[in-house]
Amino acid sequence: MPTHKTAHTSGFTGGHHQRPLHALLGRGKLKEIMLWRDKKLSAAILGGFSFIWFLFEVVEYNLIPLLCHILIAIMLILFVWYNAAGLITWNIPEVYYFEIPESTFIFLYNKLNWFLVKFYDISTGKDLTFFFLTISGLWIISAIGNYFSTLNLLYLLFLCMMSLPVMYERYEEEVDYLANRGNQDVRRMFRTLDSKFLNKIPRGPVKPKYK
Repeated sequence: MPTHKTAHTSGFTGGHHQRPLHALLGRGKLKEIMLWRDKKLSAAILGGFSFIWFLFEVVEYNLIPLLCHILIAIMLILFVWYNAAGLITWNIPEVYYFEIPESTFIFLYNKLNWFLVKFYDISTGKDLTFFFLTISGLWIISAIGNYFSTLNLLYLLFLCMMSLPVMYERYEEEVDYLANRGNQDVRRMFRTLDSKFLNKIPRGPVKPKYK
């Protein structure tokens, strides 16, 4: 006899539930950080960003002095580390410790191209429902942004990135159920809107694709 969770999951996705959160995050270090697989690293990143937010918003530190002071501190640490390595049994710091892996740039490059392709597809109006949902979402975000500074908004988004995935993983069944109900209501509303208004909007001819 299938458990309640198995039955519910199959009902939600027709038996082909592929854990979209895990597919979205991939298999790299980003997934481990956002799902708190490595609690020390995730806590260190959260603490670091929180400290930066505190310096800018509470202490009102300026960006240029902060960057200069951070570089000065790093230089002093490297100076002491490098010159004391011969006196104490320390390993000499190597330059590759500070090199950014090429895979990081490839990851960012692929994500940027993915975003541009998705943005183009949405903007062409091929799916009018998703087009108007995106416009509405951007408008809501812009309205919320009027009440937050840029740094506060970025910090809020960062907190969501560090908390929502792990919360979703813990309460996945309940969230999927509510999301399914909400998705059905939204689709029903847009089907009504589409039949009454959107279908009457003239569109340009669809050009055939030639290879």
